[in-house]
Amino acid sequence: MIEALATYVEEARIGPGDKLPSERMLCERLEVSRPTVREALKRWEALGIVEMRKGSGVYLRKAVGRNIVHVPLVLSRSSKVKDLLHGLQVRRALEGEAAAICAASASADRITMIEKALDRMEAAHAIGNSSEEDWEYHQSIIEATGNPLFTQIIQSMRDLVHQFWENPLQIPNFAEASFPFHRSMFDAIARRDPASARAEALKIIDSVGQEIREAYPNEA
Repeated sequence: MIEALATYVEEARIGPGDKLPSERMLCERLEVSRPTVREALKRWEALGIVEMRKGSGVYLRKAVGRNIVHVPLVLSRSSKVKDLLHGLQVRRALEGEAAAICAASASADRITMIEKALDRMEAAHAIGNSSEEDWEYHQSIIEATGNPLFTQIIQSMRDLVHQFWENPLQIPNFAEASFPFHRSMFDAIARRDPASARAEALKIIDSVGQEIREAYPNEA
């Protein structure tokens, strides 16, 4: 049932933030009973894939599809500082390698798509709000690896990754120092230099981590 529901959502082009059809309509489209649909939605809610809003309906929070596997990420919640630093460690491994893979093997069309995403991010940054464009830029690199596991893992981290742009620790000018490295990372990808692409990607992550550690030295 989960696979059938994921296929329907993908084919209907329902994306994060969109409202799902009613349970009755899902029953009709999928040709299953209402309890079956309700159980599938509850499983998705437990994974953070959907949000059930009383009196409003069910809204998609994460992209789903036939080839996307969602794994719940459980953080200790003992320290927001440590949660962010733990997230950076995982991002360091994923995004550094993704940048290197892109430089080595991404198609010319994919590199063009990455550049366009970067241009949108820089334009949004110039007017003071580039969070969604920043996410899309990093996603474009992840997707350009051609490895669906990269996409699945980073999608499962969407909420955690977005915390960095929300600046939950209220650090002045948070992550501003990392911004120029986004362009230098792309430049390395475009000139097919895996080592430099990885190094520039790591500069983004390490710069943010350093800011957090300097602002909260006793919790890092």
